[in-house]
Amino acid sequence: MTWVLRMFSTSIGKKQLMAVTGLLFLLFLTTHLLGNLSIYGGSPAFVAYAEHLHALGKLLVVAEVGLVVALIIHVTLAVILFFENRRSRPVKYAVDKSGGGGRTFSSRTMPYTGLLILGFIVVHLTTFSHHIVDQTTRNIFQIAVAVFSQKLYLAIYLLGVLVVAFHVRHGLWSAFQTVGANHPKYMPFIQKLSIVFAVIVAIGFGSLPLAILALR
Repeated sequence: MTWVLRMFSTSIGKKQLMAVTGLLFLLFLTTHLLGNLSIYGGSPAFVAYAEHLHALGKLLVVAEVGLVVALIIHVTLAVILFFENRRSRPVKYAVDKSGGGGRTFSSRTMPYTGLLILGFIVVHLTTFSHHIVDQTTRNIFQIAVAVFSQKLYLAIYLLGVLVVAFHVRHGLWSAFQTVGANHPKYMPFIQKLSIVFAVIVAIGFGSLPLAILALR
């Protein structure tokens, strides 16, 4: 319990906990994308993936609760650190220029892209939850077609994916740096990896609704 209190009482502790929860979300993004790419196998493959996912039962519920808790921690710490930094000086994650640090558009806009992502998550979950109620007469592929056929939501989704890509572009390497992986030998590679990961997120998730609409 002492180490938990220490985590929340110091600035570096908050940043480290925020970095860890951020890495958890990057892991979720990776697994979520890999699963959703089953859409390229057609409607049967996508439906089979969704059924396999729901077959996990309580394990899925535990994972969802864990993500909600991690989200609350991440957002809460982000808000606290934002105002702490405003009172002192703007330092988000520990920056070491020898490890590829420096101010970029992604780093400067982290608080704002974070808020946009939070709003996007709410819209995304609300939209799909509204349609999934009718899953007795439609499978998940048909529901996805109905959702992405709405031009306004499609535009919101694609914009949301771009915002996520910008956020993780800085978040990946800075999170590694915050938890201590800031050796000059490795950080340039991690920074390049963060760019590649951001591009994969943008193209991977951005292509999903286009694939769904093409296969309908």
